[in-house]
Formats: sequence, structure tokens, C-alpha cells
Amino acid sequence: VDCEIDKLLKLREEVNAASPKEGPGAYKVSVNDFVIKASAVALMQVPTANASWSDDGVKMYKSADISVAVAIPGGLITPILRHADKKRITELSLEMKDLAGRAKAGKLKPEDYTGGSFSVSNLGMFGIKEFSAVINPPQACILAVGAGEERAVVKNGQLTVANVMSCTLSVDHRAVDGAIGAQFLAAFKRLIEQPLAMLV
Repeated sequence: VDCEIDKLLKLREEVNAASPKEGPGAYKVSVNDFVIKASAVALMQVPTANASWSDDGVKMYKSADISVAVAIPGGLITPILRHADKKRITELSLEMKDLAGRAKAGKLKPEDYTGGSFSVSNLGMFGIKEFSAVINPPQACILAVGAGEERAVVKNGQLTVANVMSCTLSVDHRAVDGAIGAQFLAAFKRLIEQPLAMLV
């Protein structure tokens, strides 16, 4: 799905402008922090997507525990932002920076990356426009996020320019079928394009 992110970029700028300049309360929210929050809220709106597959059948999760892919020497690791649906965007941002820093330093504990109900992989910072991510078993879904870039779009019959980000959902059809995946993407797109909705 292609998401227009102009409103999100404006809100991000306003949120960051409100941060203290320094000290323990300072923060700098990224686009990926909004992606994580939107994913978590969308999972609450489409709970059948918040699932995994096991030999005993489909397991449904009550909270959105988002695994976020982080590149480390020798591969990837997916530290988890637990209960991401209940946390403020600034909390998620600070927690993600801490987890990513500890991941790159090799200081994560097993409980930091074991479990999770849904994964996000963002290659936008590497200039990748779109891609399909490999599912992180036993989870049933992973969202691949590409770079936000200016693209020509048609609005009300007029050609204009908007910042657009392409996102691709991979699903394990044993637990989450294509219709549920489409519902999740529709909810995610609404939240990304109207970002205030994920903050209330």
C-alpha cells in the first residue's frame, strides 16, 4: 500500500519542536516511531492480524508487541517494544533508541528479543523504495517499509506532488489470510495518513 506522509511529517516536526533541548526528557521522534505506533494501533483495530501459527493452531495476542528489525554485525535482530499500542509515541521513540543501541553493542538480553506478535522492517533509511520482508516465525505478519519520497499523485483530477511511502505486508496464510492482511493495511494507511488518530 502507498501511504501519503505529508501530515505525518508535519506532525513529527511539531512533536520534535516541543521536546526539551537536552536532559532526560529530550526526545527526537522518527518516522519509524510513527510506523511502529500505527502498526500497534492497527493491530488493535484488526485483532485477527495479531496472531501466530503453532502446531496447536492459531495463537491470538491481546497486546501489540512489535518486533523491530535492527541491523547488527553479522545479521539482524528484532528487539521488542512490548504493549506498543498503549505507549505514547515519545515513549516508543526513547525505548527504541535504547533497544537499538544495546542491540548494536551486543547487550540485549533474551527477553528483549524473544516473543513479539508482529514485526516491522524498515529499509527506508537505505533508500529502498519497496521490498517484501521474510516472516519472523512463529509470527504471522511482517511489515516492510520503504523510503518516503516525493511522487506525482492525482488528487481531485489534478496532478500534484506528495511525500509517499510504500509498505508491503507479508503474511503466513495458515494464521492470517489475504483479506485480514488487506484490512490491516487499510487500517495502517488510515492511521499513517491521519496521524493524530493514532495519538488519541
